[in-house]
Amino acid sequence: MTTTSSRRRTIGAGATLGAAVLLLSPTMAQASTEADGSVERPDEFTSAFSVMATPDQVIDADGEVSPGEEGATGDFMFWINSEEEVICYEITLTGVTGDYESPADTATHIHEAAAGEPGPPRLAFPNPEPVGDEPRTSSGCMAGPFTTGVEGDDGADTGEGFSLAEIEANPAGFTGDSHTEEFADGVVRGQLAQVPLDGIETGGGGMQQSSTQTGVFAGMGVLALAGGGAWMLMRRNQNA
Repeated sequence: MTTTSSRRRTIGAGATLGAAVLLLSPTMAQASTEADGSVERPDEFTSAFSVMATPDQVIDADGEVSPGEEGATGDFMFWINSEEEVICYEITLTGVTGDYESPADTATHIHEAAAGEPGPPRLAFPNPEPVGDEPRTSSGCMAGPFTTGVEGDDGADTGEGFSLAEIEANPAGFTGDSHTEEFADGVVRGQLAQVPLDGIETGGGGMQQSSTQTGVFAGMGVLALAGGGAWMLMRRNQNA
């Protein structure tokens, strides 16, 4: 083998190794911060929940059935780190028309309320957008202490003193919904249901790796393979 050929193989091995290193670069692994000014996504979560919100589950303040917009649906996903009091969300509304309306800071909430029962909002999320088009979407992360803009019977904000651990302790006691001008009681509503976090059923307090960490470990595996390949090529060059 010629010296030129040896150099080409060595450079090629180095390029493979360099490409693998890029998989572990900060731009690939770091958590993102949403453009709406919300907090940075945690490296880990303690639980995850979903909501399939429909108009037939909506009730009024007296607990009476008050159907939302026919044909509308809401898909809510929540990831919680109760140790850091951070909740991340992805909310999609389809079939919803008209503008939002609510006495709270926003019109999209988690209420402390069991199925078929009314209850105060504990968390207020940015309303899915854009209004007038669909699907409407909203995503980001929020950190406590939380406020809703709604005053409770005790005169305090209904988000004051609320802990995300309360959701983990009793997800069925909380509901996700959104409100519009035409459907002030709720355009869609649905109960929280716990879902697997990174393929593992989790409960309150148990930290699990985030997808970011999983990606880093996967990248490390690629790096190891690439490094091994580079070493083999270099050995062949030396023996040629």
